[in-house]
Amino acid sequence: MKYAFAKRVRHLQSSAVRDILKVVNQGDVISFAGGLPDDELFPVEAIEDAFSRALAKGKKAMQYGETEGYFPLREVIIERMKKKGIMTFTPEHVLLTTGSQQAIDLFSRVMIGPGDVIFTEEPTYLAALQVFQSYEAKIEPVRCDENGMDMDDLQEKVKAFKPKVVYVVPTFSNPAGRIWSLERRKQLVRVAHNHNILIFEDDPYGDIQFTSGGYTPMAALDNGTHVVYTSSFSKTAVPALRTGWIVGPYQVIRMMSQAKQANDLHSNSLAHQALYELCRHFDLDSHIQDISRLYAHRKDVMVNALQRSERCTLDFVEPEGGMFLWLEVDPRINTETLLNEAVKRGIAYVPGAPFYTETPQYNTLRLNFTHATDDQIEFGMKKLTELFAEVEEQAVHKSV
Repeated sequence: MKYAFAKRVRHLQSSAVRDILKVVNQGDVISFAGGLPDDELFPVEAIEDAFSRALAKGKKAMQYGETEGYFPLREVIIERMKKKGIMTFTPEHVLLTTGSQQAIDLFSRVMIGPGDVIFTEEPTYLAALQVFQSYEAKIEPVRCDENGMDMDDLQEKVKAFKPKVVYVVPTFSNPAGRIWSLERRKQLVRVAHNHNILIFEDDPYGDIQFTSGGYTPMAALDNGTHVVYTSSFSKTAVPALRTGWIVGPYQVIRMMSQAKQANDLHSNSLAHQALYELCRHFDLDSHIQDISRLYAHRKDVMVNALQRSERCTLDFVEPEGGMFLWLEVDPRINTETLLNEAVKRGIAYVPGAPFYTETPQYNTLRLNFTHATDDQIEFGMKKLTELFAEVEEQAVHKSV
């Protein structure tokens, strides 16, 4: 039968990361592809205790909940955000979502129409691009450097395209691991106020910091009118609970709540109650510090292994937090076409091209350092750089 799908499905695309994970799971491959936390760090006993406490409340704990999510957990989230300097919101401004990915989708559903312009970093989070494309947005990338968006390029494009939204991952970004300077954050908020633009600040990695400097979310620089902020417990507690949140202007959150009613009524309320108990009876901040120390060590192992390679061309900025290292290799190397050979040799990565909206750089790739052991990282980087060196040498021979 020929199925008459809705026209909007022509904008749906498969995730490059999910496609790679299917290949990786078929064999004995060390994967640096997915953004997976380390399973060994999951606070299993604390999660068991949290669910026991939630279930001890009786059958009421298993009933339907509010669309906005479990109110006491929203209160906890407000407390945690105040520690980041985000002071303008109350629990009524919080919507709990099925991961922060749903927050991106619900926001797009109520704010983005066909042809609406969204500015993004270049490169940027590919799953957000998937959502924006599915709602037929016009996506315009803004030139970036190590400090964030280039403000001159931003100002020129604001005049030319009149964007509705600027989507940014300013702290340990996916994929580039970039952290915006405070001045660039302030400048973007000023631009948003001057031109009536909404900033969507995606911050799933901000708590995973390798230095003591800290950062200021853009939501802390706003007055509660021009920034929506989303984050998640997936990277700091456990991803299986699929609990994220978004805060922002009440009118926006209220409209997203109505869209969520039509989507799934509410997210997993039992998970919300367990997360509330976890936050109240488990030192989550200390746990995050432990995670950060281990991930910083693994980042160092990866960086040192790459720096020891002398046979191939490598360029990267060492990340100060998060889960990813963004790598540029010789321009003659296409990391998409090379991936199958890498998998045959027992290693996997994410090619960089899908993270671009305009002009893909095929000599880029994203590496995850949080889900592999030290030995696996050492072995994987050795195999990977050997492969790159072989391709470079072959290119030299062909050009002679």
